[in-house]
Amino acid sequence: MSAASPLLRLQGVTHFYGGGKGRNLLALDGVSLDVGHGDFLSLLGPSGCGKSTLLRLIAGLAAPTGGTIAWPDGKPTPGDIGFVFQEPTLMPWASIADNVRLPLRLTGRKATTGEIASALDLVGLGDFAQAFPRELSGGMKMRAALARALVTQPRLLLLDEPFAALDEITRFRLNEDLMRIWRERQCTVIFVTHSVFEAAFLSQRVAVMSPRPGRIVAEEPIDLPILRVPELRTDPAYSAICRKLSDRLAVAMSEPLMSEVGP
Repeated sequence: MSAASPLLRLQGVTHFYGGGKGRNLLALDGVSLDVGHGDFLSLLGPSGCGKSTLLRLIAGLAAPTGGTIAWPDGKPTPGDIGFVFQEPTLMPWASIADNVRLPLRLTGRKATTGEIASALDLVGLGDFAQAFPRELSGGMKMRAALARALVTQPRLLLLDEPFAALDEITRFRLNEDLMRIWRERQCTVIFVTHSVFEAAFLSQRVAVMSPRPGRIVAEEPIDLPILRVPELRTDPAYSAICRKLSDRLAVAMSEPLMSEVGP
């Protein structure tokens, strides 16, 4: 991360969900984190630890119960944040080109054919602009969702376990393509995963989260070459980083679970 002001700063972020019967579920507890310009940061933690909730707060889809989410260089404008969810969430009645065009329409921009074509070419779907979601494989649907998130050329790209449901071969290929896109676009990426192997392969830095309520219990820099080639997965340095992340995650998992607070 640059020594200059970060792109994003979280300080003491807390979030509650209503749990019924007059009790609240504490999802996040005092999360503090700086995200630098051009970072590729992974949030690593077990299911239910608040990773997805944290992304939604950063995206402005919900407001934190406590703490602050600050943008030192100015709050994002429409199109500054791209979001890829766990499911592709494509409109089944629309072509892939029209699905990718949607964020530009929502931000009031007139989409050009060139912008749509560029986003599709970037993710390897240049020949599928007029196809419909039902005609694509799972991996291709996720590529379309990625193109849709990138078409506005966001400063910040948020990805919520986008490859978790894919087979290993497809997942590896998409990991490699995502790294290429990050280098080409030079945007900031926050990637949610519960895989130490994926976190180690993709990231410059990994923030390890505890079980609910989610807290950052460790931050690990990933000292690997910027160019992540497939052969890296058998490199001893990569294996050592995976072991270290596994150890950090095991310590995090040993922390007590606190699911409800207050009357």
